[in-house]
Amino acid sequence: MTDAEIPDQTTDLLQRYIDAHGYLSWLGMHVESMDYGTLVMTVPFDEKLTNSRPGENGETPARIHGGIAATLIDTAGGIALRPFLDDPMNDDVATINLNLNYLRPAGDDLTATAEVVRAGESVGVSTVMVESEAPDGESKPVATGQGAYRLFRS
Repeated sequence: MTDAEIPDQTTDLLQRYIDAHGYLSWLGMHVESMDYGTLVMTVPFDEKLTNSRPGENGETPARIHGGIAATLIDTAGGIALRPFLDDPMNDDVATINLNLNYLRPAGDDLTATAEVVRAGESVGVSTVMVESEAPDGESKPVATGQGAYRLFRS
């Protein structure tokens, strides 16, 4: 499969799947772009996703809970492998292992870029970098991860 073999409507199909998925839609996850072996997804900042505690009243900047970045890494890494499946829309992907490192707090939208490292017969591996805008206005890495996924082929 080449870049040209990924249909233009793939991003729309993935977004419809996410919109119908309870947890992913609650997070506001959005598919930005997809190429063969690469996927970009976002989760917009929302107070409901922060570590804010009652009584803080804005005393400290709101920071997005680390579990949101972990979910973004897991989801983007798995979806990036779909074009390597025999039937990308009907075959399945399941997480075998997820390893991530938090680099700094995130206080704005999260953007994940997933890259496929390898897609074998039954196991695929992706690396993912999550970035967020820092207080200085520059986009900086907030988490990085790698996932191993079981590829279920028809």
